[in-house]
Amino acid sequence: MTTPLVLLDVVGLTSKLLRYMPNLSALAHRGWQAELGTVLPAVTCSAQSTFLTGAMPSQHGIVGNGWYFRELGEVFLWRQHNRLVDGEKVWEAARRRTPDFTAANICWWYAMGATTDITVTPRPIYHADGRKSPDAYVRPPALHDDLVGALGDFPLFQYWGPTASLASSEWIVGASRKVFAEHHPDLLMVYVPHLDYDLQRFGPDGPEAIQAARDVDAALAPLLADAQNAGATVLALSEYGITPVRRPVDINRVLRSEGLLEVYSQAGMEYLDPWTSRAFAVADHQVAHVYVADPADLPRVRDLLAKLSGVDEVLGREEQARYHIDHPRAGELVVTAEPDAWFTYYYWLDDARAPDFARGVEIHRKPGYDPAELFFDPADRLAKAKAGMNLVRKKVGLRYAMNVVPLDPSYVRGSHGRLPDRPEDGPVLLCSVPDAEPGGRVAATEVRDLVLRLQGIDVPEGARR
Repeated sequence: MTTPLVLLDVVGLTSKLLRYMPNLSALAHRGWQAELGTVLPAVTCSAQSTFLTGAMPSQHGIVGNGWYFRELGEVFLWRQHNRLVDGEKVWEAARRRTPDFTAANICWWYAMGATTDITVTPRPIYHADGRKSPDAYVRPPALHDDLVGALGDFPLFQYWGPTASLASSEWIVGASRKVFAEHHPDLLMVYVPHLDYDLQRFGPDGPEAIQAARDVDAALAPLLADAQNAGATVLALSEYGITPVRRPVDINRVLRSEGLLEVYSQAGMEYLDPWTSRAFAVADHQVAHVYVADPADLPRVRDLLAKLSGVDEVLGREEQARYHIDHPRAGELVVTAEPDAWFTYYYWLDDARAPDFARGVEIHRKPGYDPAELFFDPADRLAKAKAGMNLVRKKVGLRYAMNVVPLDPSYVRGSHGRLPDRPEDGPVLLCSVPDAEPGGRVAATEVRDLVLRLQGIDVPEGARR
């Protein structure tokens, strides 16, 4: 008989923060705790895909939170379809031996089109007039109205952006509890984002980080109690640890200044032109994929980046193989930042020429990750008031632009993406039962089979890819 298991992804959780989290710490007291190895890049989409497939990015293809889609000539971050992830997922492996195995995904990434029995993932309503309203994609469809009726609309604007807060994690926990109690999945996967916010805003070592740890631990308490009362195993992990940073590195501006990156202009604004650029970077926290159109330019670009302050390593295809990120989707060069540095996506040289999306929360339009979206522009005293007025416009059905994000990256105090330099800065794994205790460090590729063993499912070696 399959043992039910709750797989908690508590983003940003480290052994340092656990001292402020008594409910999660209790898991280790009942069972065990281990250092968890991560992948390069240590970012959400890559790490989660490795946990669920047991494969590295060179095999499952998720080389970051986004990349340059060469076949489309476009940079896309935060795509959602599960078919982008190669490899057999953990619940699919379980069904090989237990055909009636059921799985529920509450906000883990690449949920769209996944073969889970239950899916809940953020999905705004994009109205025909350009407005965006909070909502979620839910399968089976009837569950959508059930969750909204019990919990209210998914709090999209508290899930990411300047108003990101505990409210989104509380909604996710509430949805998880309801699915667990009413649908009894064998595997319940729960993504809890709250630690990500203030640790990036203020850094991982200040009072804001401690309070965030206490808050998310309290929010998780009812779900952890539900699991214990039901006799379910809890496996809690994190994708990465967030470390202090102080140096934003404008990698694309350097490439542009050297005549390698091209833009095109519309309405006085500049847009990245990947079709004509000889080299450009898709920035993703502390890792950047650099796409170089002509192999003859590779030595010049490599030398330029190696000399750039804030750059740690420049990886060609051979070096990428050492980190198992040598996939066709990866850049011809992959660049990692020094411990206190991170990469911006900025490519314009004059803020007056920045595209209008640069000042908004536009995760799907920006050709790189932008942690400045977590801030109201401190230089604009009216930023919060403008946001409030825009919400009024939204409620009466008018179109609006939430242009409140700063173009100054220096406010960001925490980042991740490079491999951790110290175990205490890296991710951690907690298990509520002593079964399958590893006795040492657990690799990210071992999580999938650990989940199966904890559920009493033995998957043959040949089924692991």
